[in-house]
Amino acid sequence: MALSTALPAVGMPPGVFRIGKSFTFEAGHRLTGLPPEHQCSRQHGHSYTVEVELVADELVTPGFVTDFADLKPFKAFLDGELDHRNLHEILPVEATSELLAQYLAGWFVQHVQPGIPGRLAAVQVRETGSSWARFEVAAP
Repeated sequence: MALSTALPAVGMPPGVFRIGKSFTFEAGHRLTGLPPEHQCSRQHGHSYTVEVELVADELVTPGFVTDFADLKPFKAFLDGELDHRNLHEILPVEATSELLAQYLAGWFVQHVQPGIPGRLAAVQVRETGSSWARFEVAAP
């Protein structure tokens, strides 16, 4: 007689599904809105980590909020447009982590979100291991 290895069924509680994926890029910047004596008014660089967070009330087959592979256009944008650049020279906003997070959320919503299941909930930008800024996208 063979023993069953299947786990017993459980009640599935209601809720929201949430996933996240991290990306990295290297870039420099200076904050032009600061007094000259502030250290961040001088050119400096960071190893940025950007995390996107997506949510869904229901999963798509085979049980995803979205396939992580569907986020490749976002990685391509970071690599092609931001990596090894001076952010204050290319961003249409001041190059703070807060505004970078909001800008990246806008880019994601416009260029990636229309073609994938799930909805962008937040973008977090880390300049260092101990400092970050997070932009939470308002629910529609």
